[in-house]
Amino acid sequence: MRLKKMLQTLLIITTTSIIVSGCFAGNRDHREDDEGEFERVRLSTQLGPRPFYLVDDMDEGELKQELQACSKKKKFKKSDFSIGHRGAAMQFPEHTVESYVAAARMGAGILECDVTFTKDRQLVCRHSQCDLHTTTNILATPLAAKCSQPFVPAEIDPTTGKVITPASARCCTSDITLQEFKTLKGKMDAADRTATSVEAYLDATPGWRTDLYTGNATLMTHAESIELFKQLGAKMTPELKSPSVDMPFEGDYTQQDYAQQMIDEYKAAGVKPKHVFAQSFNLDDVLYWINHEPRFGRQAVYLDGSNNPDEAKQTIDRMSYLAEQGVNYLAPAMWALVTAENGEIVPSEYAIAARAHGIDLITWTLERSGLLASGGGWYYQSIRDVTDNDGDMLVLLDVLAQDVGIKGIFSDWPATVTFYANCKGL
Repeated sequence: MRLKKMLQTLLIITTTSIIVSGCFAGNRDHREDDEGEFERVRLSTQLGPRPFYLVDDMDEGELKQELQACSKKKKFKKSDFSIGHRGAAMQFPEHTVESYVAAARMGAGILECDVTFTKDRQLVCRHSQCDLHTTTNILATPLAAKCSQPFVPAEIDPTTGKVITPASARCCTSDITLQEFKTLKGKMDAADRTATSVEAYLDATPGWRTDLYTGNATLMTHAESIELFKQLGAKMTPELKSPSVDMPFEGDYTQQDYAQQMIDEYKAAGVKPKHVFAQSFNLDDVLYWINHEPRFGRQAVYLDGSNNPDEAKQTIDRMSYLAEQGVNYLAPAMWALVTAENGEIVPSEYAIAARAHGIDLITWTLERSGLLASGGGWYYQSIRDVTDNDGDMLVLLDVLAQDVGIKGIFSDWPATVTFYANCKGL
């Protein structure tokens, strides 16, 4: 009930498409699931100014003209092509109720909870098991004493002012119980490694992000995320995070127990397997779901963690094996799917090989690189020579959608992808 009351407050918005009274009373969409009925809150899709700003920033050409014409549309709707990466993490603290609701309002048809576990083996939404010191206020609370490594200030050379040893801390969900986890508040993921105080260490949000929406940042369990996503009418893409502790945890909690527990929470909530895209960078997790939970395994997503072209080539060499094992979805970073030829962005060898092996592609992560004037950084490494303005992300998105044929893309600001998806009928 606490979650429902909180969501009631969050979802009271001044639009004609939703009036919330009581626990999601008002404009509700009743949908039948295989295991029963649940109620969905219908949010009007609100894109804000950013997609249109990006269109205006594009180089002149047919795509820009097409998207400018589309900008005149009066109504946009949500799309499963648009995946909320940790919610709307560009400006909202990731994996919080507020971040997820923002992503849903921006038309994300699929939402992501990265899944890890607490000391008492309860599943919660966090990008990493050991990121609490950068994504929450734990260091400013009494729970800091329970961290694997409490805060250690930076050592500064008194003569030069240079950092001798960076500030550090390590706080994990496995350090605390679920009850303790729920007392924390989310923050933008950042840390100042030059800090000599906890306050300075926590106050490090990059300039292209914002702390404007950190006043309320409510952490969630995995089960709570399922309930929220159901009520928002969104599909779900949980990522089973690699444990940062030795497994089996405390001797008897195995990786298989962990992978099964995540799926069990969807089954307990009566969610159709076709509404769930379970992910992992660990191929053994994906194969476990394929072999032990085949209804969920059909849409299990193998996340490719390749960091450079050499590693991506190794994945290409494994595609036959992946297809033989029943892996239907592969998800590398954006750069792996494209390359630059004659000043244009085109599909890469990786993208062509995946299509040849009948493997569907999902990719990550748009709107996570700040300003693109200097080439876009890691996510744009294969096309940095043809990337020099923010509008180029829509050019990349168009190639990924139309030429590579991706099925969806993660974004830290889903409105951008939702806009494009509506313009192209995705």
